[in-house]
Formats: sequence, structure tokens, C-alpha cells
Amino acid sequence: QVQLVESGGGLVQDGGSLRLSCATSGSTLRIEAMGWYRQAPGKRRELVASITSGGSTNYADSVKGRFTISRDNAKNLVHLQMNSLKPEDTAVYYCNARTSAGYRGSIYYPNGYDSWGPGTQVTVSS
Repeated sequence: QVQLVESGGGLVQDGGSLRLSCATSGSTLRIEAMGWYRQAPGKRRELVASITSGGSTNYADSVKGRFTISRDNAKNLVHLQMNSLKPEDTAVYYCNARTSAGYRGSIYYPNGYDSWGPGTQVTVSS
């Protein structure tokens, strides 16, 4: 099983910056992609940015040009640099890891599985 822990959230003013970090541990060998999701109250969880094991990145249109996802393989860390933050960016941000087919404990997942961190709150004031 993959364990994920987010950090770096907080309160920032409109136009400010924050850097989120996700620490990974456990069965990380078969992680094929990682991403950042966010969920605002009353809203669905949405993908913000992702990065594959090969280094390819993808961003939601709403954050393109403002957010940057990166990884530090040596330290098993994934970061999300958030610049020019807007009030609409306010949400709980979750780290996600997609693991390829294999065992999660004693259960076999033929289609792989997702792991999630507990989330970190990002609040952008007007």
C-alpha cells in the first residue's frame, strides 16, 4: 500500500503563492502516475495537475500557466507550485498516486488502484 501525506497548505491573499508537497512511502515501486486534486465545499473533486513516471505533465485549464507540478524521485516527493492564486482556487488539495496492477496487501487489483493523502487546506482571500 502507498502512503501519502500532503503539506504546505494555508491562507494566502489573492495573487499570492504556495507550494504544496506530497511525501510518498510504502509500496511506491509500481506507481505509474501522481497527481494533485482539489475539492471545494459542495463541489466534485477535480484533477489539478498530474505527472507520469516518464515525466509527462498535464494541467487543468483553470490552472495552466499558474501551477507547476514536479517530482523529486530521490526523496519520493511531489510538489505543486501555485502562483497567482485566486479565491476560486480555495479548496482541500489531495495528493494521488496511481499504482499499476498488482497486490495491495493481500488483495489483487487487476486494474491497478489509487491512493490518496488526507488533504491539505488552501484558502485564498479576496
